[in-house]
Amino acid sequence: MDAAPRLGTDFARALPEMAVAWQASAFAEPHLLVLNEPLAAELGWDADWLASADGVRFLLGDGVEQPVAQAYAGHQFGGFVPRLGDGRALLLGDVVDTAGHRRDVHLKGSGPTPFSRGGDGFAAVGPMLREYVVGEGMHALGVPASRALAVIGTGEKVYREEGALPGAVLVRVASSHLRVGSAQFARALAGQTGDTAVLRSLVAHAIERHHPDAADAPVPALALFESVLHAQARLVARWMHVGFVHGVMNTDNTTLSGETIDYGPCAFLDTFDPQMVFSSIDAGGRYAYGNQPVVLEWNLARLAEALLPLLGKGGAPGEGIDEGGERAVEIATSALQAYRPAYSAAWREGMRAKLGLGTATADDETVARLGHDLLDLLEAGHVDLTTAFRALTPAARGDVEPLRGLMLDLDGVDAWLGRWHGFGPDATGLDDVNPLYLPRNHLVEEALGAATAGDLGPLTRLVDVVRTPFTARAAAERYAVPAPAEAGRYVTYCGT
Repeated sequence: MDAAPRLGTDFARALPEMAVAWQASAFAEPHLLVLNEPLAAELGWDADWLASADGVRFLLGDGVEQPVAQAYAGHQFGGFVPRLGDGRALLLGDVVDTAGHRRDVHLKGSGPTPFSRGGDGFAAVGPMLREYVVGEGMHALGVPASRALAVIGTGEKVYREEGALPGAVLVRVASSHLRVGSAQFARALAGQTGDTAVLRSLVAHAIERHHPDAADAPVPALALFESVLHAQARLVARWMHVGFVHGVMNTDNTTLSGETIDYGPCAFLDTFDPQMVFSSIDAGGRYAYGNQPVVLEWNLARLAEALLPLLGKGGAPGEGIDEGGERAVEIATSALQAYRPAYSAAWREGMRAKLGLGTATADDETVARLGHDLLDLLEAGHVDLTTAFRALTPAARGDVEPLRGLMLDLDGVDAWLGRWHGFGPDATGLDDVNPLYLPRNHLVEEALGAATAGDLGPLTRLVDVVRTPFTARAAAERYAVPAPAEAGRYVTYCGT
């Protein structure tokens, strides 16, 4: 490759009312910190060229046809903000990857935009590298996730509470950056203008990009909502299975694609606790681990509200806006009622696999009860979720001591093991669904601290390990154990 890849302008063409042409800030000494070579290969891009000076400039938007800052709204911690948008981010464009899927290439920390809201628009090395390591870990765990293609040092300082920090720009790749907040912004425009054209365009664009089967439905907006509901139900169930805490489940961080996006104050459970909160800004625990399924339902209700004008008689081409009407509200309410069964089914399906009961005769209710009872034992004993489920492999083969050794309530775990063994758990595939390695919080912080000081070695080793989360490897024992007790309570920050 001796020339920059050509990026499409799918979003800007489909939704010009929600796209502001903009350029990334210029940096005097940009330099590549990390390049995700496997992801570059998926995009069909030459990693050696991307690592060159010309490639780095391209990744920062130099010569890109039409970078845009995207407009969106959102509920942040329950409060509606009608104008958020890419305050320190930029959509460079889109590319069709080697598998034929269209994907967005997007910057974060590239400087202020017209949507900036009080911050400087830049980012520090640590938070951007967090997106890289967590995104790779989630992808390897089989969780739909945006991923970092590159992190580029800017050669400049950003100033945060900790002091002066080295600056960086994240280059991330996602199926798209359409969010519930995108629909909320389009709905707000409809309310201002009395015209649903932008909302209809957004629905059509989201269907084309992510849920093409909805195009031929009698009510495409309803079919889109139902598709998003099921995709998000599956996604959050997967979060729960691996102990992932997003930390900031605002509607502007809930995608229409069903991918995880924005790894700001995220973390993984060290000990199982449904009330666990890691984010420094979530003082009320709104986005605690155990609240995530309920928060998602709330966010989906906000999406339904945004789509109301297209669910009733109003909103058709040439018609004025209908505020929803009783019929539209009934349709939306009925559709939303599918969420809890969808989430429960996805959670049970994943739990059945994690317990090795895929071919067992245990019915869904029994699987759910076994799963919840084991989680109750973990909570009572302050046991690490990942370690406990990995210990099911030897337990299924008759060696129960690794699991018993984690527990406080030995009578309780013995009783549970007896019930579980009664259904004949299959140890064969357990290690394929219960990870040994993931981006453990203390290891992430260790790697980010070293990288901020100029040493990328710990980060490189950590990413290498979490890319193969299910396979034990030599000399990697420290990556498979929870944080030591002296590490104390873990707190994460947004980095703005």
